[in-house]
Amino acid sequence: MRDDDIDAGVEPSVPTWAVFGDLMSVVLGAFVLILLGVIGAQMELTSRLEKEARQRQEEMQRRESLEKALAAPLAAGRVTLVNGRIGINGNVLFALNSDQLQPQGRDVLKSLAGPLSAYLRSRDEILMVSGFTDDQQVRERNRRFADNWELSAQRALTVTRALIDAGIPAASVFSAAFGAEQPVTSNADEAGRARNRRVEIAPVPRVSMGTGKPHG
Repeated sequence: MRDDDIDAGVEPSVPTWAVFGDLMSVVLGAFVLILLGVIGAQMELTSRLEKEARQRQEEMQRRESLEKALAAPLAAGRVTLVNGRIGINGNVLFALNSDQLQPQGRDVLKSLAGPLSAYLRSRDEILMVSGFTDDQQVRERNRRFADNWELSAQRALTVTRALIDAGIPAASVFSAAFGAEQPVTSNADEAGRARNRRVEIAPVPRVSMGTGKPHG
């Protein structure tokens, strides 16, 4: 048998350097994919942190703007401002179990209308007027309201209408009812119940009609 025949039947072996090169290519490709993933995650995290920082800054500016607009009523002690929510004691606005504004309550709302109108003109927001009660049942002899939900709803609506009468655009305010479900303190005594009987006015983002999503 000739040497040529023997050599023809044996496949030449793949050089070691070629196998090593292929392996390194795979490792390098995996490393690049991991690196790209890490960079992408870092970019996403940075973007999210920047967005949260902007939102915090905007919220701080909003509160400062609201405090400035309400400087006079706040200084007079007629309202409170906590976390962007304007609070008015229910006793100032209404008699017990009533949704009829008292004279001093109407005066307070008139004092708020101007500053709030000016505030709304510079922002794409709307006012939510929320009514709250204590946990005591509506008196049986007061048959105007079925329960605290209805009482809080009527009080919120009364305040909403008073603000509109005082100059707030009707398209820039709406009412909501919470009954006794969100107390700010215990209802164990009269002092606590008096604090829970309240109306709050809070600017919220205006919602795009038909989408259910806030602007911005």
